[in-house]
Amino acid sequence: MTHDDRDFIERVESVNEKLNGKPMAIDGMAEKFALYGVKKRAAALEGFDAELRGEIGSGSHNLRRHAQLTALRKKMGGVHEALRKARR
Repeated sequence: MTHDDRDFIERVESVNEKLNGKPMAIDGMAEKFALYGVKKRAAALEGFDAELRGEIGSGSHNLRRHAQLTALRKKMGGVHEALRKARR
């Protein structure tokens, strides 16, 4: 098995581009996340947190991507909490 160095956003964009012909927007990622079950959402958030704890490169692309990942994590965390409160 090969090691994939892409971050979460890059992996989702790649898969969506292959399936639908265009990359998925960050808001779309958060909307799709709401369709996961509670265990899958929790596991995804844990993986996301581990990815965010990794080292950040000093390049502008790396900093911008980290900011996008942080914003997406915040949206996904809010979706997860809202669904947990609604017992879903």
